[in-house]
Amino acid sequence: MKAEVNIFWFRRDLRLHDNAALFYALKEGKPVVPVFIFDRNILGQLEDKADRRVAFIHAAIVELHQQLLALGSTLEVFYGFPDQIFKGLADSYQIEKVFANRDYEPCAKRRDGDIANILQEKKISFHTFKDQVIFEKNEIVKDNNSPYTVFTPYSRRWKDKLNNFFLSSYPTEKFFKNFFIQPPNQIPSLESMGFRGVNYSFPSKELKDEIIKKYGETRDFPGVENGTSRLGVHLRFGTVSIREIARLAKGLNDTYLNELIWREFYQMILWHFPKVGEGHAFRPEFEKIEWRNNEEEFTKWCAGMTGFPIVDAGMRELNATGFMHNRVRMVVASFLTKHLLIDWRWGEAYFAQKLLDYELASNNGGWQWAAGSGCDAAPFFRIFNPHLQTTKFDKDLAYIKKWVPELNELTYPMPMVDHDFARKRALEVFGKALR
Repeated sequence: MKAEVNIFWFRRDLRLHDNAALFYALKEGKPVVPVFIFDRNILGQLEDKADRRVAFIHAAIVELHQQLLALGSTLEVFYGFPDQIFKGLADSYQIEKVFANRDYEPCAKRRDGDIANILQEKKISFHTFKDQVIFEKNEIVKDNNSPYTVFTPYSRRWKDKLNNFFLSSYPTEKFFKNFFIQPPNQIPSLESMGFRGVNYSFPSKELKDEIIKKYGETRDFPGVENGTSRLGVHLRFGTVSIREIARLAKGLNDTYLNELIWREFYQMILWHFPKVGEGHAFRPEFEKIEWRNNEEEFTKWCAGMTGFPIVDAGMRELNATGFMHNRVRMVVASFLTKHLLIDWRWGEAYFAQKLLDYELASNNGGWQWAAGSGCDAAPFFRIFNPHLQTTKFDKDLAYIKKWVPELNELTYPMPMVDHDFARKRALEVFGKALR
């Protein structure tokens, strides 16, 4: 006889503590089987078999599994296609409900729609909850219920609406006794899924008060050690709670809180304007730009061999670590789209391959901001001068020397383009397309 259970499906919420959908699943009282799926639809697209993100997720899953074993339960981990996995689960258990936290990316929405249909055919209900953001969908809109497309008024209303209710944690621990008790399951190894481990120390998920307090003073200087929180990857995969981070930021530093709001702003844009997540400019007129798209120049940019030290330092940091300082992200994006006139989508795709904290909404929003094609974007005629950016934010060259040690050697390349020439060319090309 099949056990009567509910299923909780881990996705972008790899923690037991303060987890919205997990709370509601456990609170039902029926035994909860926790499940995670290494989705072959996603993993199959990854060319790098030493992908740091897969290794990060695997490490987080191992940690979750250990926590569940201590509670007498286990994490059922699968490598496969979600539709097939759920059909198999329905054969193994008498399932009443499946619980999950919402994901706002176009592919995830299609996946969840497909799963909901499969479950409905089997008389199983599918319940999703808000967890990875403070406000979602239509919760922050204008008086006429249309979405904001400019950050400042959005952030103002976001803060006006914020109260303790939205920042309260979900007390999942109260109901841990409701996890389904069963013998331990085996977790698929990275190797069994065609991936390799990485020799890399992931950023800590501990948020230090001192970093947040000084964030406004230190965040723009890539050479400052611990000048930013490095929590991006943990927010991306939900190994920390956004409610706890926002509570702390609200009390300590408005500048840090604003960065969390930017993240939610871009999530909201992706929800209301899904075209941006599928390769389209937010502003249609930017589709007219005649990009040069020189593949040789793009290769040099990717490798950090442009002859512009701050650009090269950023790209080398990204290639070596999967991280790039946010100030430098803006500089390298501006350089690619304005100095080299290479389509922002090329840069967006490269970041999507390399960033440990890659998140579609924020990555797309950042690239379209730099190119001028996005909502609340930098105007097309704003072109970062790499030399001035270095003078302002890395004047002692601490960051540059770390990543470009051959800076003063003959082996370091000459600048691949003259800044003044590139600026003039960009203004002409953008101006022609947008007039």
